[in-house]
Amino acid sequence: MDRREIAALLAYIGRLDPRSIRTDEGEARDQLAQWHELLGDVPMATPHGWDARIAARQHYRTSPYQIQPADVVRPWESYRRNRLALHWDPTPSADPDDQAAWTAELVGTRRAVAAGIAQPAYAPAITSSQEGINPRLQARLDQIGSCIPPAARAALAPFRPARAAREAAVAQGLPDALSVRCEWCLAPVGEPCRRRRIGPNDGVRAITPRATSHPGRVDLAAQHAQHAEQAQQPALA
Repeated sequence: MDRREIAALLAYIGRLDPRSIRTDEGEARDQLAQWHELLGDVPMATPHGWDARIAARQHYRTSPYQIQPADVVRPWESYRRNRLALHWDPTPSADPDDQAAWTAELVGTRRAVAAGIAQPAYAPAITSSQEGINPRLQARLDQIGSCIPPAARAALAPFRPARAAREAAVAQGLPDALSVRCEWCLAPVGEPCRRRRIGPNDGVRAITPRATSHPGRVDLAAQHAQHAEQAQQPALA
């Protein structure tokens, strides 16, 4: 705010609280200089929701004390933080190889959002739709058959043995044991079987996942797969 806007704000505050009015010319000049020094970087109003007069009015709605410059600065700083928290940096239009221009555009966009000149840019929603997928990405997915390349899947196998065993069984044409509930350890569908460690007092001390499924679960999955296959076959005349 410039001095003219500060004077207008003080006049508005004077209508709300006559105690803030300075009748002495010297005191009024000092008050104007103090408020301009402290609120020089705070705008009077922005196109997107900020107004210093609303902040002053809200102060008197909730406090019986005379307003101070800090009572306007605090809401302004909160306004800036909230807008930046909602902002997601869009990809700059500048050349990525021009680091200075790229950074300057990012900083300029953030400053405009924080100052209330521009609206925050929200992150695009993640959807499951395949419409409009990049042809190069689709070709790559068709080539590797999965979003995880085979080399990366093999490297991750030692760190997730249960999933690796499941994928190996499916690749060999064996039934997926995790497609049914284990009747032995009561592991639900989709979760690996569990191993229970029993303490001296017969209490369960820990439950850890197994790399392989219990034999009964494997047999049950085979029975379900067989029944499903039979149900798909046409009935004999």
